[in-house]
Amino acid sequence: MRSIDFKREELTEKEKRNVDILEILRKLGPISRPDISKEMGINVVTISNYIDEFIKHNLVFEKELDVSEGGRRPTLLDLNPRAGYVIGVGLNLMNMVGLLVDLKGNIITKTQLPRPQTSVKEMTECLLEIIREILRRSKEFTPGIKGVGIGIAGLVNKADGSIHWPQKMDHYYTYASVDLPLKELIEKEFNMPALIENDATSACFGEHWLDLDRGYKNVVYMFSGVGCGIMINGEIYTGSSGYAGEVSIYNFKEQDLFNCQAANGCFIKRWEMDLGIVNSVKKALAQNKEMAEKFFNLTSQTMETVDLKAVFVAARANDPLAVETLDAAAKRLGVKIAQLVNLLNPQVVVIGGGLEEAGDVFLNKVNATVKEWAFREVTEDLKITYSQLRENAVALGAASLVMQRLFAQVW
Repeated sequence: MRSIDFKREELTEKEKRNVDILEILRKLGPISRPDISKEMGINVVTISNYIDEFIKHNLVFEKELDVSEGGRRPTLLDLNPRAGYVIGVGLNLMNMVGLLVDLKGNIITKTQLPRPQTSVKEMTECLLEIIREILRRSKEFTPGIKGVGIGIAGLVNKADGSIHWPQKMDHYYTYASVDLPLKELIEKEFNMPALIENDATSACFGEHWLDLDRGYKNVVYMFSGVGCGIMINGEIYTGSSGYAGEVSIYNFKEQDLFNCQAANGCFIKRWEMDLGIVNSVKKALAQNKEMAEKFFNLTSQTMETVDLKAVFVAARANDPLAVETLDAAAKRLGVKIAQLVNLLNPQVVVIGGGLEEAGDVFLNKVNATVKEWAFREVTEDLKITYSQLRENAVALGAASLVMQRLFAQVW
């Protein structure tokens, strides 16, 4: 297999054109050369030169002839989804998901484990075990696997694959420098190239690559309320060093001073990944025995096992505490999104990371809050929606980033 260069961030003009043509084939195929030419605004001879190269590499194949209005009927082209496979692994609020996908993003194999604890060692071993399990279950596809994409929390150093990991110390957070060379570990054990990217950035790219309409070029993917993925003019934006998308500011030395009454914390202060929903519910349950008994009967949980999923279950059953807690959390999230909408003026805000399980009432509250807090002009055509890739978003996004590189550097 040709070695894929994941370190080089910038694509050449030829590589960008490779990606654009193959993306059209992936999303719109079967399609003719003239129609690709119209879609891209490039002459058909140039398109044909690229297509011939793709066919030579078995990446594109010709299909049945299209209906013609006269003259020679144009041949239809389509992406060959089985020309290669990619492993994607991603972490969300509730679990870690591993996928083997083909080049159209179709899932071949899926495996998942409950979200591990926040220790770097446990997270890394869980990640490696998921890759091992995918390979065990997909032996017939192994020769065609072109690479591994990992979407993971924290600040990812693109140069060496190291991660600054958000780690809780007593009652405050700090970022621990992780010296574990995750990229090298994966490449050494599995003998295939690896790409490491932030979870929110991965999910944002996945939504754009696999779900959103091609017309959406400016996108914010809200991964819970902690971080976001940003797409500007059709390109993922990660900043000068690759760390863009952190929507909070934080100084643990000053955290007790940095507070306000509304929503138990300022909107630019760091929150828990679940927006503090579980802690709020547990605190209320500890103070009201009758309320607690009703909640536990609804969810079949105890004080020790209450999690975000239990709160969603209770809310769907109209439990007053769960409904009230989610309403407050939706409003807090809406205010934070309003700030980003004013700053970035996106076409779409996608909410994911696990919060999509909260349902329509939560989303409607977020939407209403954004419209109340943001400038009217930036919300007039704004779409706010849940992730359609749901729990697979980060894993599919990480896999799609690998696919983009494969498309760019046609092997």
